[in-house]
Amino acid sequence: MSWLDFNRRVLQEAQDVSVPLIERIRFIGIFSNNLDEFYKVRYATVKRIAQMEAELPPVEIQKAEQLLQQITQKTRALQDESFTTIKQLTEELKSEQIYVLDEHVLDAEHASFVHNYFDEKVSPSLITVIISEETRIPNTKGSDVFLGVKMTQADTEKPLYALIQIPTHLDRIVVLPARGDKKYIMLLDDLIRHQMQYIFSIFSPTSFSAHMVKFTRDAELDFDDDINKSYVDKIASSVRERVDGDPVRFVYDKNIAPDTLELLLEKFQIGSRDSIIPSGRYHNRRDYIKFPSLGRTDLIYDKKPPLPIKDFSLDHSILTQIAQRDYLQYTPYHSFAYVIKFLREAALDPKVKSVFITIYRLSNDSQVANALIQAARNGKRVTVQIELQARFDEESNIRYAEMLKNEGVRLVFGIPSLKVHSKICLIQRQEDDKLMRYGFISTGNFNESTARIYTDYTLFTADQSILKEVNRVFTFLEKSYKVPAHKHLLISPFTTSSGLKERIEREIAFAKDGKNALIRIKINNLTNYEMVEALYKASQAGVQIRMIVRGICCLVPGIKGFSENIEVVSVVDRFLEHPRMVIFENGGNRDIFISSSDWMTRNLDNRVEVSCPIYDKDIQQEMIDTFELSWNDNVKSRWVNSSETITYRTNGATPLRSQEATYAYYHNKIEAP
Repeated sequence: MSWLDFNRRVLQEAQDVSVPLIERIRFIGIFSNNLDEFYKVRYATVKRIAQMEAELPPVEIQKAEQLLQQITQKTRALQDESFTTIKQLTEELKSEQIYVLDEHVLDAEHASFVHNYFDEKVSPSLITVIISEETRIPNTKGSDVFLGVKMTQADTEKPLYALIQIPTHLDRIVVLPARGDKKYIMLLDDLIRHQMQYIFSIFSPTSFSAHMVKFTRDAELDFDDDINKSYVDKIASSVRERVDGDPVRFVYDKNIAPDTLELLLEKFQIGSRDSIIPSGRYHNRRDYIKFPSLGRTDLIYDKKPPLPIKDFSLDHSILTQIAQRDYLQYTPYHSFAYVIKFLREAALDPKVKSVFITIYRLSNDSQVANALIQAARNGKRVTVQIELQARFDEESNIRYAEMLKNEGVRLVFGIPSLKVHSKICLIQRQEDDKLMRYGFISTGNFNESTARIYTDYTLFTADQSILKEVNRVFTFLEKSYKVPAHKHLLISPFTTSSGLKERIEREIAFAKDGKNALIRIKINNLTNYEMVEALYKASQAGVQIRMIVRGICCLVPGIKGFSENIEVVSVVDRFLEHPRMVIFENGGNRDIFISSSDWMTRNLDNRVEVSCPIYDKDIQQEMIDTFELSWNDNVKSRWVNSSETITYRTNGATPLRSQEATYAYYHNKIEAP
């Protein structure tokens, strides 16, 4: 339910008139895409619990059943709100001379364009089935949309039913020929509706109706116990079997004929535990993420080119500079090019002997993978731990694993029971008679595409104490019996939870001694009950706690005598807030960590995660400064769990939009003497 509140905040961005119009439409796409993944994973998990009748007590089954109903009820309200929002946005597009056409309003020129477009691009990809007792529903992976068609024919009173699967690899939004300053677009489903007579010409239909339905499957991975299969084969097999996952959601156009709906519910095997949501004419609004700009730069965000890191030159040796001091990269404010340059330099440097890196998600055409291949070709010993269970990127990672293996890269798949979510890289370089280490540790993926829209910290360092412990993490990934010894890093599943709780207790001790006690936290999700309890305890002792939690938060702040010293906000804006960091005041000797780990049970206990201390005083101050900019945001921040409604946080101060202010902060840094 907390996650649904987060997605409501995303929907608010689509409603915010200060956001450029086309970007508001794209937020509708993000909202819809988020909801799809929610059903594939979170709703699917609750449904599985509800189905465990033989394994759980009835009270637990009942709780799961009730939660499924609550989710459906809340989702219906959100969907209705999203449809109202998109109608308003469509009207605003008209005022900008951008028109969304349906199949009923095409003139001769546009109709001719649509017919040719359908013949050339759509028809070859179209899957159409006539529904009968023998009909098998087309395989779906996760979430797909269809047109449910009902036709009448002159020679029979019995209607004919069909199902058209909307191709997912084609652009959902088709740009039609412009007329002067007037721009025209059409949704792919309306384009198909326009060609219905052509599609079903062999039946000579006298009338037909076509209504969209959306079908979502459980996308959790299930593994078989065949010891003869490799880990890669098991992942690949499990991904393929997603097409047989249980249904979890069925969204339909509320204007669909009752007999057509009944037939489709039966064919899709929709049951009482599935979320059945009546909706509007169009679904799969996730495609609005790619809403075209149509040349209207005034209706999209202004360009913010990534900035260089002050005194960290891309024109000189990255390794030489890191040897002198640590550097912090904060994308997308900073250029991701520093990561690429680091890897490319390592690939070419004759003194570099080995490269180790963890990979969770890569871009489609990854420069990171390319640099690793270069290093292997140049004789470096390249070891890549690639996480094959990265949700919805399994197929991509299997493909990259095969590519890297073919180039001589050593692949490590870690421990099947522990997903590797850490973001670490280490190189070893022979310098005279010493083997020196250089590396970087990040809060986000090594993905140049998402680095343009996700905010993430990356620390570049040559601190040999830290990197020796990073090296032990890689040893553990290859030899799981060697638990990594560490004094500097916090490593899940071993010491992240205990290390954080020890530091919270330290702040409690400071508070009890009457000293300043403060904890600042910025994470994506907080769900671990032990961490919630630890923060409640700290609040009751007088520790001041400021939390920026983008997504799920299972903590309720501001309750007098219980959590009154805790404030929680969420910032949702142009960039996706993704870093994980924590600042413990520690009596003035601040203890600061960046991390790949959220404060969720899965991250603390069931994954390999790395939290890295920040020792450089200038970087510490930089992290405090950027946290405070986010904390003081009074334009795009919302109070979390303070009431039933989600409200923007205002404080009467001069308006401060933290992402704009952070960009200005770094811009001013590079211009300062």
